[in-house]
Amino acid sequence: MRSIQEILKGRPWLGWLIFLTTVVIVFLLGMLASSIMERRAEAVFAYTPEVKFSGNEPRSSVWGELFPREYDSYLKTADTSFRSKYNGSAMIDMLRESPRMVVLWAGYAFSKEYSQGRGHYHAIDDIRNTLRTGTVPSPQPNTCWTCKSPDVPRLMKETGTAGFYSGTWDTKGSEIINPIGCADCHDAKTMNLHISRPALIEALEAQGRDISKVTHQEMRSLVCAQCHVEYYFNKKKIEGVAYLTFPWKNGTSVEEIEKYYEETGFTDWTHALSRTQMLKAQHPDYEIFLTGVHASRGVSCADCHMPFISEGGQKFTDHHIQSPLNNVANSCQVCHREETEKLISDVYSRQDKIMENRIILETLLVRCHVEAKTAWDLGASEDQMKDILNSIRKAQWRWDFSAAGHGNSFHSPVEVSRIVAGGISFAQDARVQLARVLASLDNNSEIPYPDINTKAKAQAFVGLDLKKFNEEKTSFIETIVPQWLNAGSEREKGYNK
Repeated sequence: MRSIQEILKGRPWLGWLIFLTTVVIVFLLGMLASSIMERRAEAVFAYTPEVKFSGNEPRSSVWGELFPREYDSYLKTADTSFRSKYNGSAMIDMLRESPRMVVLWAGYAFSKEYSQGRGHYHAIDDIRNTLRTGTVPSPQPNTCWTCKSPDVPRLMKETGTAGFYSGTWDTKGSEIINPIGCADCHDAKTMNLHISRPALIEALEAQGRDISKVTHQEMRSLVCAQCHVEYYFNKKKIEGVAYLTFPWKNGTSVEEIEKYYEETGFTDWTHALSRTQMLKAQHPDYEIFLTGVHASRGVSCADCHMPFISEGGQKFTDHHIQSPLNNVANSCQVCHREETEKLISDVYSRQDKIMENRIILETLLVRCHVEAKTAWDLGASEDQMKDILNSIRKAQWRWDFSAAGHGNSFHSPVEVSRIVAGGISFAQDARVQLARVLASLDNNSEIPYPDINTKAKAQAFVGLDLKKFNEEKTSFIETIVPQWLNAGSEREKGYNK
């Protein structure tokens, strides 16, 4: 039998082949061992710890004792330093950015104050400090708290859904102190994703869907759809109750929701200038998301806003819910291989193009409201104005539907462009009809565009007394809020016992 030296003699390449083969085998064995160790490490942390707190526990800090990694990442939601070109986590005074909005919402609370909300961590503070609700006495219903706190599901179980919706928002203020957190999306016993707000379940049932049959991936978007949606307060369902309702019976497109409102005769308010029966879109993020390419390819909200990360050998969901533009590596680049600067540039390019047309639509709507007021002042009849006001209503509904969801221009730029274009068409139709009515009233001159290049000028133009509102807000913050916080502290002591 020949020795190894004899076999290799004259064939040095064979030795190198054996050497390289050995290296590859050792490398693969090392990878296998590493994978086994990683899976074992994940197994240690992936189990659901025994939960000893109540299923109604609203404090995320208590949940964080069992899930420290997720909780530590959730606390980063308090950071408000990131601002992208149009949005981010910083608070932005949208009326200062676009004073035209003051005129568009004349006669409605949003003309007083409209700031882009900060992260979930600040949900309670932000609603307390807005002029839209922070007045004494408050005209807003208690329903306004629904999406702001895990205290809400707890209270709904105690009082019933309709019981929670009844009354004004200050009646439950001392009970709602914990900002959006763990209990809003997770079942306390299993930690599975679940729907904690009945409005979404009722909306899906109206469409013939069973929430218990949706997939886990769908749930990773539906837990967001509990709040990031279009909704209204249905005061006809139960007398005296502002019952939270999603208008999805006909579907979730801008036209299908509009049809629902027309069938039910719903209107949010009467415009102070044009007397149009207006619709106010809330934040139809989920509805717009459904029309985009990410949704069509099975991507969920959490995939981009709460991507997986690794720490200490463990893979878990990042609960620092934020703009993907502040976390491109873990969100966008999991699928897209372009450089960060290129990806962000693509997003801004789409947003810029949509913003161009949105500004055109806003400007047309300001003209519509001002010209309609002029027509009324000159003696126009209800019959003359009926079709005009309907066109204004449709035009502004489309503007609001596209503008109210801060991520809409990214989630579905094609659909948002279509919606804005439709709004421009309705606004132009309204102005053509207004020109005819004004001419019939012996006014053939152009109605001047108002001087509204600042928020203050726009608010003065629509007749808002901001001094009064600010005095009420200051009184509320200095007198009522401390009482709520004291009551909340006492309840915290009760929890700890």
